[in-house]
Amino acid sequence: MDYVYDYMFHLLNQYAKLLNFKPSMPRNAVELCSEAMACPAKGVWNRFMLDSLEDSPSNAAPCTLPPSYDPPSFKAFLQEKHKAIEAVETWENEYWGNH
Repeated sequence: MDYVYDYMFHLLNQYAKLLNFKPSMPRNAVELCSEAMACPAKGVWNRFMLDSLEDSPSNAAPCTLPPSYDPPSFKAFLQEKHKAIEAVETWENEYWGNH
């Protein structure tokens, strides 16, 4: 898997070198806040937009992973996964055997 990430990094790096886009603001650009888009809306749309606004930044990390498995739980998870794969393969064989 390390090689995949290395390759992706290399590919994106090389692609970035080809880009020559320089962002710039148009002269007549107007800055909008999220409330400016929600205020003209009426009824349910207004309520939905206002309810979906972010009040403040989150204190939590952007990605929180669940704790790692302990060995018995991990073994049970792998066994369940293996059983599911075998079941699907059995269904496939039954299907293709009948058709």
